[in-house]
Amino acid sequence: MSKPKRLASAVDGETYFVTSSTDGRERYFIYSKYTELFIDTLYRYRLMGKYKIHSFVVMPEHFHALVTPIGITIERAGQLIKGGYSYRVKTELKRNYEIWERGFIDHRLRVGEFARFRKYIDENLVKAGLVKAPEDYPYGSASGKYDLDPPPARLLTAAAKAGGL
Repeated sequence: MSKPKRLASAVDGETYFVTSSTDGRERYFIYSKYTELFIDTLYRYRLMGKYKIHSFVVMPEHFHALVTPIGITIERAGQLIKGGYSYRVKTELKRNYEIWERGFIDHRLRVGEFARFRKYIDENLVKAGLVKAPEDYPYGSASGKYDLDPPPARLLTAAAKAGGL
């Protein structure tokens, strides 16, 4: 029996937790030139208005992000991020090999989930032993170095709104 085809997301304005790993879990992102190019690619499409970025972290062999696609599906957003980065690695860094595993994992956020997923993203690198505090890691939004879009109000609980999330 064949695997059923994934249905494209057609709802605009949904926010997703997205994860993707490098091919073979290769640790490309231990090298700053790879990581900085990835973050630049991530923000390039944000500046083009393709999606909003609410949180992210680039780990040695994968990334996590909270994104809200604008006028495109989450599948297209994933293609832009991963394909755009792969193209830039090949053309700018002159490296011609597979960067990513096939596909990516996404989860559409529901009301009340935003804070939990943002906390997971921020604390993932602490759990991995890379840093003692999320703000110490230069390649994630917890560092405070990157502009982020505010969380969609419809996803926040009253308590989260009152707490300044």
